[in-house]
This record gives sequence, C-alpha cells and structure tokens, in this order.
Amino acid sequence: MIARTRPASALLRTAMLGAAMLLPGLPAHAQTAPFAGMAGVWSGAGTITLDGGASERIRCRATYAVSRDGNGLNQSLVCASDSYKFDLRSDIVASNGALSGSWTETSRNVSGSLEGRAGGGRFNVVVSAPAFSANVSLTTQGNKQTVSISSQGQIKGATISLSRS
Repeated sequence: MIARTRPASALLRTAMLGAAMLLPGLPAHAQTAPFAGMAGVWSGAGTITLDGGASERIRCRATYAVSRDGNGLNQSLVCASDSYKFDLRSDIVASNGALSGSWTETSRNVSGSLEGRAGGGRFNVVVSAPAFSANVSLTTQGNKQTVSISSQGQIKGATISLSRS
C-alpha cells in the first residue's frame, strides 16, 4: 500500500487507474461506429500492482454516453480502493480506427490526453499526462470487458474486469 503522505504517488495511481477506464471497448463483432451500443453503466473490480510488488483491490463504476453517430464517447468513472477514491471524466473521438481524446480527474485537477487504435473488439492506447505514460489494452466480449495496463511508474500494472448492468 502506498503511504498517504506521498501526494505524487496518489496522483500517479489516480492517473493510472483512470487511464484504464477511459475507453469502454468494442463489441466482439466489427461495427462501423466503434462506440455504438456501448452506452450505459458498467461496473466491476480488479487489482493494481505497485512497483514494490504489493497489490490492492479496486472497485469501479463507469457511465458511458455515446454520440448519435457512435463515434464519440463521454465517460464518467468513479473508482475506489481501501485507501483512495477518484472521479474521472473523459471525451473520446474515433475516426477511421484512430482514437484521440482527453481526460480529467476532477477531485485532483489532473488532466491528460490519449491516442491509439481500435479494431477487432480491442483497443490499444497510450495515455499520457505530464510525467506519466501508460499502455492500455482493452477487450470487450458481449457485456464483459477486460482492461490491462502497464507503466514504468509507481503503478506497474493493473487488470480490471467490468460488466454492463
């Protein structure tokens, strides 16, 4: 567990976990608009792994609003563990398989950007902010999502499973 007296580590942890949730994923079958059919509430749990090898359980709830054409996504995410809580907002646009967007963690006033590719029910994205970068891989099958994150920061990785309510 990271000590609460280290605000930089809490900020990196928030950014890392928030990055995992920036995208809801694609259905297992190809769609013209990548976010079509993704609107709704998703929730689940997972584990983060810290650079010292310790792990901690996290619980998350995301609400996705999809644009009419299915190429835009607004997301609200709240995640919590035994030692912290964060509130993430993101806006994402898809164009010809390319993804771009921005995110803000509202309680800590931290923001960043994301870029990546979508295809075949899978997203591969690089999420960044000042002094932070993470690789995010997300796969969706039906109403289930799996998110994997890797980083060189204090958070070495995370795995989160979500289900749509």
